[in-house]
Amino acid sequence: LAEGCRDALVLWGELLVDGHNRYAICQKHALPFDTMQNLTFKSMEDVHLWMIDNHLGRRSVSDFQRGVLALRKKEIVSARLALGQAQTQAEQASAESGGAHPSTQPDAAAPLTREAIARAARVSSATLGQIEKIQKTAAPELVNAVKSGVISINAAAAVASLPSEKQVAAVAGGKKELHQVARQVREARLPPKPELASPPADATPDQREIHRLKLLVDELTAERDQLKKKVQH
Repeated sequence: LAEGCRDALVLWGELLVDGHNRYAICQKHALPFDTMQNLTFKSMEDVHLWMIDNHLGRRSVSDFQRGVLALRKKEIVSARLALGQAQTQAEQASAESGGAHPSTQPDAAAPLTREAIARAARVSSATLGQIEKIQKTAAPELVNAVKSGVISINAAAAVASLPSEKQVAAVAGGKKELHQVARQVREARLPPKPELASPPADATPDQREIHRLKLLVDELTAERDQLKKKVQH
């Protein structure tokens, strides 16, 4: 209100692409604003990709939101590449049936790899996979819990493996219940611990102590290996 609308609204024809909040504030308070046309857009897909890249660069967007946006970008690019390949094949078939040489097509852009998408979202490839799992299997209530920061992406991916009604019940139980359910799911995936052999009945106190220490070393080694996996993840 003090300085007016400093940044121009971005348009594609009559479509408002960027500046929805600014536009609403200007309309509410009858403030003047400038607009600019983005002349690079050729289709609505171009608009979507531009908006996605614009949001991916913002610091206020959470890891989960960036992952969702990056996955959406991959969908658009993959669909565009598939359509271009289909059109090229159709043109080649038409040219060959007519006895003409097919026209030379420029090399298509390379498809986006999972690693490239993860870099764009500024998350690890494993985290991107968890976001994809949440999108596909999580109940809407669980997705909202991730968006609001009640539960982490890692924990939400674990809870998302449960039936929908159990996910909803966990969300209804609150933050503590969600984390407890996530821990239970992770623990259920761990391989069962082998049964520990007892020391011989006639073992000396020193032998019994050595046996106890060996068991402790095995337990700590297994815990260390699990922590290494978590650090790598």
